[in-house]
Amino acid sequence: MSDAKKLFIKTYGCQMNVYDSERMAESLGGSGYTQVATADEADLILLNTCHIREKAAEKVYSELGRMKPLKDARPDLKIGVAGCVAQAEGAEILRRQPIVDLVVGPQSYHRLPEMEARIQTGKTALDTDFPAETKFDQLGKRPTAARAPSAFMTVQEGCDKFCTFCVVPYTRGSEVSRPVDRLLTEARDLVARGVREITLLGQNVNAYHGTGPDGREWGLAQLIRALAEIDGLARLRYTTSHPNDMEDDLIAAHGDCPELMPYLHLPVQSGSDRVLKAMNRNHTAEGYLRLIERIRAVRPDLLLSGDFIVGFPGETDAEFDATMDLVRTVGYGQAYSFKYSPRPGTPAAERTPVPEAVATDRLHRLQALLSEQQYAAQDAMIGREVGVLFEKIGRMEGQLIGKSDHLHSVHAVADPALIGQVVPVRIDASARNSLSGTVLKP
Repeated sequence: MSDAKKLFIKTYGCQMNVYDSERMAESLGGSGYTQVATADEADLILLNTCHIREKAAEKVYSELGRMKPLKDARPDLKIGVAGCVAQAEGAEILRRQPIVDLVVGPQSYHRLPEMEARIQTGKTALDTDFPAETKFDQLGKRPTAARAPSAFMTVQEGCDKFCTFCVVPYTRGSEVSRPVDRLLTEARDLVARGVREITLLGQNVNAYHGTGPDGREWGLAQLIRALAEIDGLARLRYTTSHPNDMEDDLIAAHGDCPELMPYLHLPVQSGSDRVLKAMNRNHTAEGYLRLIERIRAVRPDLLLSGDFIVGFPGETDAEFDATMDLVRTVGYGQAYSFKYSPRPGTPAAERTPVPEAVATDRLHRLQALLSEQQYAAQDAMIGREVGVLFEKIGRMEGQLIGKSDHLHSVHAVADPALIGQVVPVRIDASARNSLSGTVLKP
């Protein structure tokens, strides 16, 4: 019978939190923990939290309240809160929820083994520092176990843009980029474990400026080209980007680097210049449109994704209409849209909000347009041959599920031996959020 301790991690929010949860699990693996699928089985529960949306902290407290019966039944169970809510709330979490043993911010999780040892002595552990050493310097080499064909890899963290609606600079800190050599090593290790597609992550990923092996600063395009040379790595993507950091060489990479997939998430947030200025975005709607033209000139089949906020304080009907006009001009294959939600401590939170009913109506109208564009983009794939990286077995008998070049979810009847391979598939039909097709002979 194994003496391994059991770890359950619940991950909220962005892809970077998914990556962080993986690294936390790997870090605690050295302390004897193996991951389990449910909280009921665990000796240690970690909630890796997100602070982007409204009432994020209250949702965490509600989740902790639901865990109180588990703690009452098993007093030796340890519970921790990690991520951006942990960073923002700090000691307040320990005060409000005595069942919590550990609170760790997103820049300090490399210290988890020491914190875990502390809580095993009956003490609590709190670390929300922005340490001088980066967590990536301290984390060990990744394990060698096989893994899924697609993986995330954080290359940059933090943001210096200070959009007036956003908490990221306060919870993740200023921009830090990882050295190229370490990223190449991590990517090679992932490929050796079966990974064929890597998505490069950053709060502002195209602001990447890591130190290269030549001692000079490398941009994201140079990093992408170096990663593309790794034997066995078939695909690269990156997210999330800022329009102001789409430099010429990165635009060029979309045209001349076949490993870089024809999908780009490039948030604009609003189509109104006055609102963009109030958001401190430091770009205009017209500048964004001209940028999209330049990118599509080098990659005409690019599928574009974006983020939109409606109901930002002071947004008028005409300014919302400008956002709708921008969406119609661009044509998005996918997008994320939200009503503005005030984040404590951000400048916009001090401003008078748009009435809730007005914001809700605008969101519904925007989402209807974005959905129409998404379905049109999917329908346009019918009859086309696309490359699909099969990732897992589907729910239907004989079915595999994977991702197309354009990040569409695709399912097809196929041999499980094709998992981990990029396979040509003819798209036959489009459903609400996926495509189905027929595997073609390579």
